[in-house]
Amino acid sequence: MSETTLIRGGTVVTADRQWRADVLVAGERVAAVAESLQAPSGCTVIDADGAFVLPGGIDPHTHMELPFMDTVTADDFFTGTAAAASGGTTMIIDFCIPSPKQSLLEALKTWHARAKKAATDFSFHMAITWWSDQVHAEMAEVVRSGVTSFKHFMAYKGAIMVDDAVLVQSFLRARDLGALCTVHAEHGDLVVHLQNELFQRGVTGPEGHPLSRPPAVEGEAANRALAIANVVGVPLYVVHTSCSDALDPIIRARGAGQCAFGEALVQHLVVNDSVYQNPNWDQAAHHVMSPPFRSPEHQAALWRGLQGGGIQVIGTDHCVFTTEQRRAGRDDFRKIPNGTGGVEDRMSVLWHHGVGTGRLTPSEFVALTSTNAARIFNCHPRKGTISVGSDADLVVWDPKATRTIRAATHMQKNDFNVFEGMQVTGNAVVTLCRGKVLWQNGTLRAERGWGQFVPRASFPDYSQALARRTSLAQPTAVKRSRSPS
Repeated sequence: MSETTLIRGGTVVTADRQWRADVLVAGERVAAVAESLQAPSGCTVIDADGAFVLPGGIDPHTHMELPFMDTVTADDFFTGTAAAASGGTTMIIDFCIPSPKQSLLEALKTWHARAKKAATDFSFHMAITWWSDQVHAEMAEVVRSGVTSFKHFMAYKGAIMVDDAVLVQSFLRARDLGALCTVHAEHGDLVVHLQNELFQRGVTGPEGHPLSRPPAVEGEAANRALAIANVVGVPLYVVHTSCSDALDPIIRARGAGQCAFGEALVQHLVVNDSVYQNPNWDQAAHHVMSPPFRSPEHQAALWRGLQGGGIQVIGTDHCVFTTEQRRAGRDDFRKIPNGTGGVEDRMSVLWHHGVGTGRLTPSEFVALTSTNAARIFNCHPRKGTISVGSDADLVVWDPKATRTIRAATHMQKNDFNVFEGMQVTGNAVVTLCRGKVLWQNGTLRAERGWGQFVPRASFPDYSQALARRTSLAQPTAVKRSRSPS
């Protein structure tokens, strides 16, 4: 007989509404959602009185165990997902990134092997880092395997960056497969030019990083990717939008009817570019990520984007490196490994600064941290909601619980936290992934290997709608009568 759990007395919050209800879990699925449910014999009861019951968070942008810039990220799939669970996230979508000339299928096999240790559920995006007839063919196999989103780096020249020719070919292929395209929007050639120019002028410290990646560099790439996607007729998801230069074209594209989505990182909402002026090199270097942290006016634009619908998803780009790893760039900011953490603190930081300030409602919070990602990446209603039959990914959320974020006590495998010293109100007290308790009252109960791969189908609704729009947009041929000769 499958185990049963009753979450009693809470207020259930979904992206659509909130109401007082109990949630009954049978095995790995939600069995009932209703008021005053009776606990079956032998059932485990979790008291949620005074708390919210939320769908488990989905972080659609992580890099666990990623080889990058001559090192490997500190969190592997177990430590990273265990940390995620402690903060209320029950699923990640990680990036499978083949090296140039590597088979997509071989890379996917490697990522599956790494992810066997995951404590939460997971899925993948596949990066396109080169192009050939082999890549064209393997994209179909990738989609058939349940990976239906493709990532394109417009930066990191000489490594994983792709040019416009590859973007066009990959976008066309993704369209025909009914897949979703995502882009890291930064003009890679401009970044390299600015990096080298700054270094030659004697700028070697972390302060050179944001100077080499100004908002205009991100805005240009976002505009270009959106234009290509619009002409090709493929849905586009712009990851880690950090500034108004990139957000504004997403908003314009959506307003014009284009199938476009914007993601922001919780770090970009609350940490600004003053961190690069820290005289402590190690602390400044720990904030090197791409795109970099921006000025307060860009942060204000991102909050408006959340409230106005220009941004649909909050991720983290969780990609952590230790102090020792970052010191590889001690004399050259171009060699500092890029990335920061956030998967553990994403939900509490957004709740505190969003719901706690009145910028967001609890339902908007759920949409941004779970439901929208499930819908966009096509694993809803299995994920991202609380309904009968959905996976029992559930979080008992105490809106009054406070904690101070510190590297000394966080779960992720890093010796620094960009939110260091921030006190947040609103935290996960119990996290269940497919009915199993992974976190409860400050105790981590994550189990290595509990997580399962979540295959995702292709996107016929997007593809068919875009095909109709494209055909309607084509100019109608005008028949002209031939003049008598």
